[in-house]
Amino acid sequence: MIRFVRAKIDGVAHVGRVDGEAVDLLDHDDPLAAIRGEGTVTSTVPLDELALLAPIEAPEIWCAGVTYERSRDARLEEAKTDARDVYALVYDADRPELFMKDANMVRTVGPGGSIRLRSDSSWMVPEPELAIVLGAGGEPVAVTIGNDVSSRDIEGANPLYIPQAKIFAGACAIGPHLVVPDDWDAVYPVAMRILDAAGNELFSGETSTARMKRSPGELAAWVMRDNPVPPGSVLLTGTGLVPPDEYTLAPGHTVEIEIQGIGLLVNTVSATVPT
Repeated sequence: MIRFVRAKIDGVAHVGRVDGEAVDLLDHDDPLAAIRGEGTVTSTVPLDELALLAPIEAPEIWCAGVTYERSRDARLEEAKTDARDVYALVYDADRPELFMKDANMVRTVGPGGSIRLRSDSSWMVPEPELAIVLGAGGEPVAVTIGNDVSSRDIEGANPLYIPQAKIFAGACAIGPHLVVPDDWDAVYPVAMRILDAAGNELFSGETSTARMKRSPGELAAWVMRDNPVPPGSVLLTGTGLVPPDEYTLAPGHTVEIEIQGIGLLVNTVSATVPT
């Protein structure tokens, strides 16, 4: 499932089901309805003629942290205060770390959009994550790819700075597809590459959701606990891929995140918010 515009025809958002290199255009623009199988195909259009949008206009985007051992280790390494033990404690606790990343898509871009850097950070990284879409009852109904762009130096200075390290203009990307899994216990290989402006590879790594300590369903249940999250919201489930400490995102870099069975999310890096 994708959302897209046909700029040369009408310039409005559409929803369609991908079938190879073609897309079946539906008679509505509601991704949740499409996930439920609702809608009639009105036409079929070539995929390469479409400009992809974020696959859903999520009313809220939430993130889970420290769900992989590698993420826990990286957070311990970056921490500069005696409070560093909180990361080890939350990894082993029943209750996960959860935080809101965005609301109404004001800080989130789709495929091809520009993720951005905080002006007051000197150490920023992408975080590739399996993302789940929540239905009307908070149950997972689809998956996509997420990028939880983060400032490691701000978070490392004090864990109470996590909202500033995580929430800023261009701090998130989702896409390109929504996929309804046949098996919600399926394991997803996750790969990330970072390229400089000349196309040279700066980082390449792989992990798997098999290394997650908590299941997507468990995380969804926690985010919904006593919390009225609207349907269509997205939950990023944590990262198991961390670039080396000497790397930081810079303007002109490109981040490619691939999750097998979902697609390839590509975003460039910009320094400032357009005025």
